[in-house]
Amino acid sequence: MDLGLTKRVALVSGAYRGTGAGIARVMAGEGATVLVHGFEEGQADDVVNGIRANGGDAHAVSGDLCTDVGADRVVEQSLSIAGRVDVLINNYGIAEGGGWFDQSSASWFDVYDKNVVTAVRLVHRLVPAMCDQRWGRVVFLSTIGATRPGNRHPQYYSAKAALPGLTVSLAKELAGTGVTVNTVSPGIIATAEIVAMFEARAREKGLAADWPTVQQLMLEGVMPNPSGRVPTPEDIGRFVAFVASEAGWHLNGAHLRIDGGASDTVT
Repeated sequence: MDLGLTKRVALVSGAYRGTGAGIARVMAGEGATVLVHGFEEGQADDVVNGIRANGGDAHAVSGDLCTDVGADRVVEQSLSIAGRVDVLINNYGIAEGGGWFDQSSASWFDVYDKNVVTAVRLVHRLVPAMCDQRWGRVVFLSTIGATRPGNRHPQYYSAKAALPGLTVSLAKELAGTGVTVNTVSPGIIATAEIVAMFEARAREKGLAADWPTVQQLMLEGVMPNPSGRVPTPEDIGRFVAFVASEAGWHLNGAHLRIDGGASDTVT
């Protein structure tokens, strides 16, 4: 299927590692020009170089999205490089905050800023131009915890749970503009950090640290799902690419879970 992403320009926040890097690689493979965001200069270079080595078009942009100045920097670099942004993938977020009773109220504001307001800053700066050109895609990355929050890191789950509501509101605001807005919520993902953690657990248990064993530990110990598999960042990237594609034009205002059925919920 031709996703219609050739010559589109996609900015992926937090794409210097993990899931964001996987999304960036897939988007580039679909023909998009990808702006790979890191918080510091040089942080995204490895991902950019890897994409270019595979024939893709990628460029590094940097700036602290937790500040207005940093968001301005990212947007200015993006427009200087590509002239526009057609697809905004708000991937950046961070799972932190602590427990219910061992953190101050300030931690709630901090985690909300990192997981929600960083995305809003980019929406404010980039979406009006999408409306002017009558085509655009906004994708927020949330988590299965938006549907099934745990008791740990309540600040993080509360912030991520805000994204589906924000998505519906923004989709209504942009009605008739040609810009769609959706939230994608993955379950556990086999990022390099997660795989390394479970490899260490396997060794502690005296087990082989091969992928079948590590994947089984993930499924049994953290997040079982009916598919019986754990996706890679690129697996998530392929789903995000469809949501951002021309083919996905009628997806709008949706909360889309990609968790292998782990959330076991009807709505």
